[in-house]
Amino acid sequence: MKIAISSTGSTLSANVAAQFGTAEYMMIIDLDTGDLEAVPNPGKGQQRGAGIQAVMLAVNNGANTVLTGYCNPAIGRQFESGGIEIVTGISGTVAETVQSFKNRRVKGTDANPDQPAGEASKTENKKYFNAARTALRQLVNILPIMISIVLLIGLFNTFISKQMLASIFSGNPLIDNFLGACFGSFFTGNPINSYIIGGELLKHGVGLVAVTAFVIAWVTVGLIQLPAEMTALGRRFAVLRNFLSFLMAIIVAFLTVSVLSLAGSVS
Repeated sequence: MKIAISSTGSTLSANVAAQFGTAEYMMIIDLDTGDLEAVPNPGKGQQRGAGIQAVMLAVNNGANTVLTGYCNPAIGRQFESGGIEIVTGISGTVAETVQSFKNRRVKGTDANPDQPAGEASKTENKKYFNAARTALRQLVNILPIMISIVLLIGLFNTFISKQMLASIFSGNPLIDNFLGACFGSFFTGNPINSYIIGGELLKHGVGLVAVTAFVIAWVTVGLIQLPAEMTALGRRFAVLRNFLSFLMAIIVAFLTVSVLSLAGSVS
């Protein structure tokens, strides 16, 4: 069994961090083997998205229980929905917390071994119910954003035709590559749709490098859905991911066309 403790330092003598999301370290302790690992928290010092990064850190390290001073209720529900127990109100050093957990003095850490089977079943059912309720609440909260995304996509696809896009490209590989990545970034959809539109653009005389950049950006960049992505994953991560995806769309488009041209000349 592994526990994760938010900490102000990387040793057992460090204090338990008062805030989970912005803690300096996450102490991952395997109670079965005694192994301890101090993992730096990538979200420390951040105002937005820190909690999500700390959750991912605990989950990726296989924690079964998280102990901290305070945790945002929304983050706590994320843990509960994933079957990870979150215990707040913890203070003192990491060593004291570990010992208290081992001695089952930390409230809510372990089930009573003498608990009747029927009571244990009720507890499990309650966990499943709480997880389902949490998932439904999250779906309701994000539904307005998803509806707005669908409406925006419909407006773009209705009023910006393939012929209009084809008339914009000049035939300059550098400019067309950039424009293709830009247009692909504003649209969003599944790969099948991008292939269909890309084929139509080729029929209208748009260069292969522009169409390749368009298709890659279509499936990797999503400026329309950026607000939803920032809400779910944090502003810094979402912006950086979209920027790098846009840049890679341009680079990969050039490399793809260059390789195809080289292969054609060799054959």
